[in-house]
Amino acid sequence: MGRRASAAAETLRNASADDRTDAIKAMAAAIRRHADAILSANARDMAGATAHHDRLRLDEDRLEAIAAALETVSGLPDPVGEEMARWQRPNGLDIARVRVPIGVIGMIYESRPNVTADAAAICVRSGNAIILRSGSEALQSSLAIHAALAEGLAEATLPEDAVQIIPTADRAAVGTLLGGLNGAVDLIIPRGGRSLVERVSKDARVPVLGHLEGVCHTYVHESADPDMAVAIVRNAKLRRVSVCGATETVLIDRAAATRLLPLIAAALQGCELRGDAESRAVTPMAEAGEADWHTEYLAPVLSVRTVAGLDEAVHHIARYGTGHTEAIVASDAAAAEQFLDRVDSAMVMWNASTQFADGGEFGFGAEIGIATGRLHARGPVGPEQLTTFKYMVRGTGQVRA
Repeated sequence: MGRRASAAAETLRNASADDRTDAIKAMAAAIRRHADAILSANARDMAGATAHHDRLRLDEDRLEAIAAALETVSGLPDPVGEEMARWQRPNGLDIARVRVPIGVIGMIYESRPNVTADAAAICVRSGNAIILRSGSEALQSSLAIHAALAEGLAEATLPEDAVQIIPTADRAAVGTLLGGLNGAVDLIIPRGGRSLVERVSKDARVPVLGHLEGVCHTYVHESADPDMAVAIVRNAKLRRVSVCGATETVLIDRAAATRLLPLIAAALQGCELRGDAESRAVTPMAEAGEADWHTEYLAPVLSVRTVAGLDEAVHHIARYGTGHTEAIVASDAAAAEQFLDRVDSAMVMWNASTQFADGGEFGFGAEIGIATGRLHARGPVGPEQLTTFKYMVRGTGQVRA
């Protein structure tokens, strides 16, 4: 599989942008054409699943959303060959920095069958081949989606080997992929729970791009509009509690706690609140322990802390955050700009829900994952983030003294 992926990556890199666009459109059409087979496979996965039912479940609307996301990716600017910068040296050398694909991507993910299509489309758009390894609970769904994607690639006369899937749930396959397939794999991207990402980060013999946890914060500044604060916190926590961009801790200014915290608590019906002593003195909730500030709940549980002001909020995030997504709710523009400047996370938001931490919402069509490291890419990873660059140097006979 590695050898075939390497050969396909070369073909894909040298294909035209229009060829890659046509392939992604054909992949979307094939998903629609094979909807019945994909939904039937998903029903088999659902019948055998023990958890993650919402992430795993497909229906006609979700399948249409997958196809539509592929069409959005097909309309994104093609990054391959983009000239990032160009300059001339005094000796006459003309130097250009140009985007190129990374090569072969290994993608390991759990119970989200839509990732099969999203990752494939983003890799085709960016000229990369991909080897997919689905979690066992979503394997039948992923295999069915992959069959449609391969059909679309063939129709567009691009190699089917550009998108491959490991057809077994055997865990040994993960170790083989993490080993790099004898140098064929250039980058591994894990997408799933903490145990998966920890294993990938520990065992991979090639670079890894991803994030371990999303301990995301929403900070309610004393200048926050009450209605806006309530709406944003409720959405950031409860829209979907299982996504990595869900808020896990609310920080609220001491000057606003008495006025705003009861309103926020009332809007979070069905969500367990765990607070520090000051927060519990304002509104009833369970006691938060030190571990709560570190916890990505992925459940209807929210920790709450009252802070003295912006400085304390920023310090709390620096100590307990995981570099994913943080938000401030504030009418004070100066305070908000300070927050945006000082908080060192992949995504920092002002007066918006942390659940916008998503490649589709950023205009990427889809995402292959979220990166929280500081090297190569950060935040939602779309086609542009799956490129590197090379220098093209044009001379007229120069030799170095």
